[in-house]
Amino acid sequence: MKTTKEKIEEIKNNGYQLDFGNVFNHAFENYKKIALYAGLMIFVFSILIGILIAGIVIFTFGVSVLNEKSLENLKNENFSSTFMLVYIIGAIVLSCLLSPFPAGLIKMAHCGEKDEEFHVSTILEYYKAPYFKELVIATLLISLFSTGLSALVDYTGIKIVGSLISMTVSFFTFLTIPLIIFGDLKAFDAIKSSMIIVSKQPLVLLGLVIVSIIASMVGFIGCCIGIFFTIPFMYSMYYAIYVAIIGIDSENEFE
Repeated sequence: MKTTKEKIEEIKNNGYQLDFGNVFNHAFENYKKIALYAGLMIFVFSILIGILIAGIVIFTFGVSVLNEKSLENLKNENFSSTFMLVYIIGAIVLSCLLSPFPAGLIKMAHCGEKDEEFHVSTILEYYKAPYFKELVIATLLISLFSTGLSALVDYTGIKIVGSLISMTVSFFTFLTIPLIIFGDLKAFDAIKSSMIIVSKQPLVLLGLVIVSIIASMVGFIGCCIGIFFTIPFMYSMYYAIYVAIIGIDSENEFE
């Protein structure tokens, strides 16, 4: 039985084949199994995170920051440098602390595939060693690289280029989480392996990712609350792509 690293090396040397239709169908069938529960979890955690962010903003800048006049001043000044710095650091820290959450959604997709029960504990499964550390490190490295590169480009005055760079980095590293939780790779190895995998079939993978994003955005129809129940399709897609390319040979790969 080949290890994940051996499979990655084989992909690096020989590439791989990926059928768009098969992966999409796999993702959709998987999504139907987890949509309701995963959607409820995303909805609940979004509310909790919103309350947490509001509390942090109030604690940092005071209640006055929520006043209409204060918000208008911030808007007119295009944000002060201090506010922007706090915003960037806060966004990176929050992304790192929440990185096990999408990992839990991908694990939920695996449980759905195996017709196993999943609970709140499944979502929180990776807030434990050794996965938490690797997920945080990977998210931190990707965020720092993406934010730093975008900031440098933004100084040229062409902000759309910075946004494109951020999206490109996200695209080439989107398999990092499943490589950590299923392939048992370290953070840096997972990032590097994700870039290798994506670079071998960028057009097919880009098509699948775009379709998953569009499908997720469909949830905005219906008072926008439906978005919470369509977002899980994206994680089912990540899972289906990983299984199609790398595969999950045994439970031992992520125990």
